Amino acid sequence: MTLELRGVTHRYGAERALDDVSLSLDDGELVALLGPSGCGKTTAVQAIAGHLDPTAGRVLLRGADVTDVPPEDRNVGVVFQRPTLYPHMTVGENVGYGLESGDLAADRVSERVDRYLELVELADRRDASPGSLSGGETRRVELARALAPEPDVLLLDEPLSALDRGLRARLRDEIVRIQKQTGVTTLFVTHDQEDAMSVADRLVVLRDGAVVAAGAPRRLYESPPTRFVASFLGRSNELSATVDDGNGSRTVRIGGTELAAAAVPDGLAGAERAAVHVRPDDLTLTPGARSDGWSGPSERSDGPSEADQRPIELSGTVTGVRDVGRRYDVRVEVDSGEAVTVERHRDGLSEGDRVTLTAAASDLTAFPDPA
Repeated sequence: MTLELRGVTHRYGAERALDDVSLSLDDGELVALLGPSGCGKTTAVQAIAGHLDPTAGRVLLRGADVTDVPPEDRNVGVVFQRPTLYPHMTVGENVGYGLESGDLAADRVSERVDRYLELVELADRRDASPGSLSGGETRRVELARALAPEPDVLLLDEPLSALDRGLRARLRDEIVRIQKQTGVTTLFVTHDQEDAMSVADRLVVLRDGAVVAAGAPRRLYESPPTRFVASFLGRSNELSATVDDGNGSRTVRIGGTELAAAAVPDGLAGAERAAVHVRPDDLTLTPGARSDGWSGPSERSDGPSEADQRPIELSGTVTGVRDVGRRYDVRVEVDSGEAVTVERHRDGLSEGDRVTLTAAASDLTAFPDPA
């Protein structure tokens, strides 16, 4: 194990920025630390890098406790959110900064600089000034500088936040390529779900300074453990659900549609009310309100009945259509009064049209609602 945080807590006065955070990174792993602004991500980076002493807890690198070790004695590379190249130095001098104070001879320093500029595909800019670089080139030089000491851990603190969408996507790919080539254990810190999903082997989700989820990106996206994770990790619609135990059969009503409780996720077990999440791309939209609906559950059998397996249908009215380039976002108010967004790849709908929304029960995630 390369990096481990054990119960790290940090306060700024009365404000708790990190709350008993424990996480670990295996050798060669690329983990994304994901959460909204102000959730404690940068505080975690500073604790790992040694730029602050946590109020409680320990930081370990390769099994050694480095909580009280100064930053310069930790083998940690950092790319900060804001550009940090020295303007009076050339690109090569920036990459070599920090190496010259070590045990490397001058020719080895030069060789190391060449190797890492080659890695980030900027060997021809060695003598350039930082002011002549584009935003993407600046980020790549900073990445080369962080990698040149060959750190145990590379920390990337919001490295793509100042870049436009196209450049972000290209640099994401570069980060993945470079990480795979070097094998350096990397913590990629971001508030952007797409960035995190695109690069990470594993996600750790922070909220209000605490870890609320950890796991493979696809698993957390498809089976979010909490309402927060469901709404934060990608786009999601939330509908209310009520559970009725009347007449000896447990039924659920979602958005005006009634179905057997066995047809919906386990999150409804034992609940009277729930919040049900469904992704916009898991909803199918057809013009016209549904002509018939299922009025109740079928007689129960040992296995799921045909009715149990039927998709959930919701009638509603289009309240807006937005062209976002690769798709249309169709806003629909269902008959229960709740609003949902549906992704659609063709036009043809207008405000006021009646429509039917269909979702497979397996695409729903339910969370008990204490309210």
